[in-house]
Amino acid sequence: MSDAILPLPRLLVEPIVRAALVEDLGRAGDVTTDAIVPADARLEGVIASRQDGVIAGTDAAALAFALIDPAVAVTVERADGARVRPGDTVIRLSGPARAILTAERVALNLLCRLSGVATATASLVEAARPHGKARIVCTRKTTPGLRALEKHAVRAGGGSNHRFGLDDAVLIKDNHVAVAGGIVPAIERARAHAGHLVKIEVEVDTLDQLREALAVGADAVLLDNMGPETLREAVALIDGRAISEASGRINRDTVGPIAASGVDLISCGWITHSAPIIDLGLDAA
Repeated sequence: MSDAILPLPRLLVEPIVRAALVEDLGRAGDVTTDAIVPADARLEGVIASRQDGVIAGTDAAALAFALIDPAVAVTVERADGARVRPGDTVIRLSGPARAILTAERVALNLLCRLSGVATATASLVEAARPHGKARIVCTRKTTPGLRALEKHAVRAGGGSNHRFGLDDAVLIKDNHVAVAGGIVPAIERARAHAGHLVKIEVEVDTLDQLREALAVGADAVLLDNMGPETLREAVALIDGRAISEASGRINRDTVGPIAASGVDLISCGWITHSAPIIDLGLDAA
């Protein structure tokens, strides 16, 4: 878990938050709040944690209130990357009651979801740390439309990012290998096509495939679904010639032995596609 997470540029966050607000406001706006709450009513409230966790998404949550009404004062008391316990205040709010109540659900949806990703990531980072040097990295198994935010949340939880998209690097998977006719032709074609700054990683399932990948100079190898003993053999074979990445069925129970194998990276889809949310709520102060 990091204690100094740089915020994402507003240009990246605003379209996501704006789309979520448009979805929630529908065709007529917040008919409940507009009917019940006087236009001049004010509200002071706090968003607080109701369980242990790691916070992420404060910028997105704050922006939800600002887009409804810039007059809402938002004070972030637990920044992204902060660890919280039940009762800890994360965000303090003050301003027009209508705006706060209208933006509440979108702000909480994003904050709870992203804090869940950060918390899941932190749990793997902490479980792996005593066993080796491996960094926990995320994958492209993200919620459509939320990739930038979820990958930011991974960083808030102490993890690192894998590819952001298909154009980041060459990652040759098993189906690519099957269509290309083998690891060697797949890597050779990728190298002929890619620019000089583009790294080439290839997924291997066996030590024989690993030997092929190393022979033609892969920059990184994804060691897929290998047990700890096989991973140790793979790391010895690689011997620093390529970046080693373990993947497949990673969880808190398996991550320690996998990290102990000596791999450089451990990639995990669960931290983004299946992380449970963290329970946070808005209460009037």
